Formats: sequence, C-alpha cells, structure tokens
Amino acid sequence: MTLKKIEDRPTPRCVYNVRLYLIASVASIAAVMIGYDSAFIGGTLALGSFKKEFDFGSMTKSETDLISANIVSCYQAGCFFGALLGYVVGQQLGRKWGLLASSMLFTVGAGMMLGANGDRGLGLIYGGRVIAGLAIGAASNLTPILISEISPPAIRGQLVGLYELGWQFGGLVGFWINYGVNTTMEPSHRQWLIPFAVQLIPGGMLAAGSFYIKESPRWLLSKGRREEALSNLCWIRKLQPTDQYMIEEIAMIDAQIAHEQAHGTGFWVPFKLVFGTKRILKRVLLGGSMFLFQNGTGINAINYYSPRVFQSMGITGTNVGLLSTGIFGVIKTVMAFVWLGWMIDNLGRRMILMIGAAGGAVAIFYVGGYIAIANPQPSADADITPGGISAMCFFYIWTVFYAATWNGTPWVIGAEIFPQNVRTLTQALMAANNWFWNFLIARFTPHMFTDMGYGVYIFFGCMMIIAVVFVFFFLPETKGIPMEEMDRLFDGGLKPWKAHGIVWPEIQRERAAMHHNFDLGSKGASSDKLDVEQNEKVSV
Repeated sequence: MTLKKIEDRPTPRCVYNVRLYLIASVASIAAVMIGYDSAFIGGTLALGSFKKEFDFGSMTKSETDLISANIVSCYQAGCFFGALLGYVVGQQLGRKWGLLASSMLFTVGAGMMLGANGDRGLGLIYGGRVIAGLAIGAASNLTPILISEISPPAIRGQLVGLYELGWQFGGLVGFWINYGVNTTMEPSHRQWLIPFAVQLIPGGMLAAGSFYIKESPRWLLSKGRREEALSNLCWIRKLQPTDQYMIEEIAMIDAQIAHEQAHGTGFWVPFKLVFGTKRILKRVLLGGSMFLFQNGTGINAINYYSPRVFQSMGITGTNVGLLSTGIFGVIKTVMAFVWLGWMIDNLGRRMILMIGAAGGAVAIFYVGGYIAIANPQPSADADITPGGISAMCFFYIWTVFYAATWNGTPWVIGAEIFPQNVRTLTQALMAANNWFWNFLIARFTPHMFTDMGYGVYIFFGCMMIIAVVFVFFFLPETKGIPMEEMDRLFDGGLKPWKAHGIVWPEIQRERAAMHHNFDLGSKGASSDKLDVEQNEKVSV
C-alpha cells in the first residue's frame, strides 16, 4: 500500500526533513521518562527484595495495598500540579527552556529516590516521586505543544505520535528491566534500586537534547520576537524566507495571531477566553473526555499493577508475571509503530478510536467472563489452565486494539484543536486531566481488584462501549486540517460526523486559489522587472 500525505497545499519535499523528526524525537524523550515510570514501578514493588527491605511481610493485605497505592499515586498527584505549572513555564519561558527546566527537576526527584532504604523508610521515595511528577506533568504539557506547533499539517499526527512512541519505548524498558534484575540478580538492596536509578538516563538525555531543540516559531511570533521566529522556521523547514511556502505559512500564522490578540494579551487573558468562551470551553470538555475514556479502558490499572492483573488470571510466580508483563510491553510498542506509521494520519482520529474501543471491549469482556466463571486460583507451580491461556490471548488482543488506537490519539487531539493564544493553557488542562484520571486509577486499583474481582474488567469494558458512542456523536475528524483552521471544524454548527467532509474540501479550494494568486503575482512582478530592464537598455 502506498501512503499519500494529505496536504492542505503544495508542499516542498524538503519540509519533511530530518531536522523536524529530530526535534520531535528529542522532545519525546520526556515521554520515555513517563512510560518508564508507569511500567517499572509495579514490577519493582512486586520484587521480593523490595518487600523485604520495607517489611511488607509484617503488614496486612489492606496495609500493603495502601502503601503500594500511595507510592504509585503520589507521582500522579505531582504530575497533575506539574501540568498546571507547565502553563506558567510554557507561557513565560517558552517550550524549549521549559523542557530543559523539567528535565533538571526530574533528575533531582529521581536522585532523591535512590536514598531510600529500610532504615530511612519510604519518605525519600514519596518525596522524590512527587518532585519527579511535577517535572513530568510540565513536560507532558510542553512536548505535544512544541511538536504540534512545528509540524506541517500532513504529518502532524505522526510527529506528535513520536511522543506516544517514546512513551511505549520507556514502558518496554521498564517492564523488562524488572524481569532482568529478578532473573539475573540475587535479592538485595541493589536489585530493587537499579530500576529506580535507570530513570536518570532519560532525564539526562532530555536535558542535553534540549539545547538542540529550536523554540516554537509560533510562540516566538506571539511574543513579538519576529526575527528569531523567522530564523527558526526557515531552519526547521530548510527553506529561504522568500520561498512561496514560507510566505504563505508566515502569513497564515500572522493572521491567526492578529485575530487572537484582538481579544487582548497577558497572562490571564487565556483563562478568560477558555472559561468565558463557550466554544473553547466545549473543546476543553471534549479533549478532557478523551483522557477520561483513555484511562477508562483500564490501561493504567494494567501498567501500574500488571503483576496483580496477571495474578487475577491465575498466573503466579514473580518471574512468570514479569515475563507476561514484558510481552504486554512488546505488543504495545509494536502496535505504536503501526499507529504512528500508518493509522493516525491515514485512517484519521475518529475511525481508529471507535474501532479500538469496540474491539477492546469485546476482548476485555471475555477476560472478565472467564474470571467470573472459572474463578482461577493462584497455584504454587505457576501452571495455567487452557481457559487461562485463552484469557491471556484475549488480554493481548485487547492490548493490540488499545495500543493501535487509544494509546496516543487523545494526545494528538488535545495538542491540535485549540487556538494559539490559549494553547499553552488548554494543553495544561489536557495534561492535568490525564493525570487526574491517572491518579484515581493508581490510587484505587488495588482496592478495586480486592473488592470487585472480575467486575473490574466488566467496568472497563463498559467504559469502552460508552467511548464508541461518545466519539461518534461528539468528535469531528481533524486529520490534515491546519491548526489555524480548527475553528471552522468546531464552530461552524456542523455535525461532528460530517464536519471534516465539508471543511476539508473548502480548505483545499482556498489554498489552491491562494497558491494560484501568488503565482500570478510572482509572474506579474517578474514581467514588470523585465520591462524595466528593457526600458533601461533602450534609454542607454
């Protein structure tokens, strides 16, 4: 199959260049940090060496559930407030320096965790995870904004999707590192400390890579730093400022910023626009709902407590549970490549979300049904019944549906549907929304598994069915639509399932006319210049 880029206007090939992908890849190291944490923490808490160091054996089941939930969820609490802090950082410092500050703060938090031991208790882990969470929350705000603002419309989903790919890569490492230390090292303080220490690697990489990143030209133009903005945009596009594509892009950004700044400028203006303008507030609720349904699939319950999930299917033994978790991570990463390389900018956002939720619901209902009927009990020999094998197969089928659809798409939507003058604030609200639902899942999942049993899977399946209906009736397709034209998609009174089919042809016709007029103007200018030169020769 040949994949054709869906362009809003003729685009020089050099616009799709290595620099663009490198900036997006470096910024997406922030997602590696997020993905690693979501994956390693559950497995590390399940290690016998960690439990022994902090005397879990002397506690009741409810006490260990509470401590595990607190360790995991204090990070999400930090992320929630960090996402809101990201608005201040992104608005005042910009995207580039905001990411550098986030990486440095994350490194401080990750370093604090390494000081914990049985004598000192868990305080340094709690404190370090809160600080690391603040940094990650800010980075989860700034990274999608930066990438979306430098991306040509035809590959915006793909480039923002690198953020999701980084998340999955970090998760893959996090899942397998626990399996590695469990199979190659004797239980010890070092065994559980190594997974915590690995967090420092992506933190340092982002700090170093931030110096390569170019500041967003759109942000610079909104701050009146025009010369720097034009220099950055020319470097990113590999074009001269006199190129037709550059002139058109700068003109569109200027027009959008001028329109938005007519409402005023300043730190509090975006708040007034977001919460005082019904059309923007509706988009905030729409984007936030995407993260509600993303977490409603059950993904973070599985990410953070994967050994507990596999135990509910009758899989026991630390090695077997961690191996099953590692396979889960591999499938997510492979499907992230499929989503990034083919689905997001070709099938679009609406279609893949509905397919993913419908297929995932069927698979997760099967898993819940098996547990309800078979009531599998963990056994010492770690054998698994044929029914348990079928449940695992459907669990991995659920993983395929989820990872190829819902894993990254809400981040793409949240980064692209808002105007420039409120985008830093709305992305902060999108990220905070994600971390809020993430916190609830992380905080209450251990108790849900204890109290609800198979009902947990039925609950997540029902959420996915509701998501299908919600997406169909409320979310318009956004693929290929320039960010400067999103208002037409949402504010034209169009039905969400029809909006793209109406707006997209209009944009193509308008851009073709603009291109044609520019060509005529260029030819006219060249003709006038030639006449002047000929007249000068005659005069001489």
